[in-house]
Amino acid sequence: MLDTLKSRIYQGQQFIKDIPNAPMREQFRGFPILKNIEGANLQKCVDACPTGALKLNPLSIDMGKCTFCGACKNADKSNSIDFSNYYKLASTSREKLIITEGMTPEEYEKTAVEVRKEITSVFSKSLKLRQVSAAGCNGCEMELNACSNCNFDMGRFGIDFVASPRHADGIVITGPISKNMTYALEDCYKSVPYPKIVILCGTCAISGGIYQDAQEINREFLEKYPIDLYIPGCPVHPLTFINSVLSFIRNKK
Repeated sequence: MLDTLKSRIYQGQQFIKDIPNAPMREQFRGFPILKNIEGANLQKCVDACPTGALKLNPLSIDMGKCTFCGACKNADKSNSIDFSNYYKLASTSREKLIITEGMTPEEYEKTAVEVRKEITSVFSKSLKLRQVSAAGCNGCEMELNACSNCNFDMGRFGIDFVASPRHADGIVITGPISKNMTYALEDCYKSVPYPKIVILCGTCAISGGIYQDAQEINREFLEKYPIDLYIPGCPVHPLTFINSVLSFIRNKK
């Protein structure tokens, strides 16, 4: 017992106390900052994007397609395209994931997540999720595992991943959704009792990412069922995921 107490004192508090305001390292590529600077070779930036996320006229980045690889930024050194370390990227609307020139992270966060009364009344105190890897690369899957470790401790907010869809309030989809996973994904969705939510986690889940044109991809599920929350990232950082879910299930007022 004495050794346990000594270890506890030595380690201190490992969990992040203030998740909504936790600092992010400077190197993290988060919310994109766009400026159409005179003389910039933006077409070169567009050509460098592996997923077609960057568009011209008007200048915009689709965070649902962006892998946050930084290729567009590195293609032109004019700083027309940059990435802040702002990690609150979620939206309840697919269209709002498209970031235009001059938009700031603060402006985006104000309108990106629409808080619905029926969601907060049912899920604000407890939310159990079944995670489905629909042909994911294991990047987002590993980050979601980290959400429950001693550092992020997602469970303190009543949010947990469960082993069975029968025990879940919704599903979290990662990966581009392959043909081989279509039946399993739909079966999992139908096994979750009502009311239920669907969260797309990561670029691959939202748009198909670098696999969007692959022949073995089947994304018909997304056309059949409503999507409640989109969480961009490649992979999605634990702070991004936890804050996204909290903003969705809890009234900000």
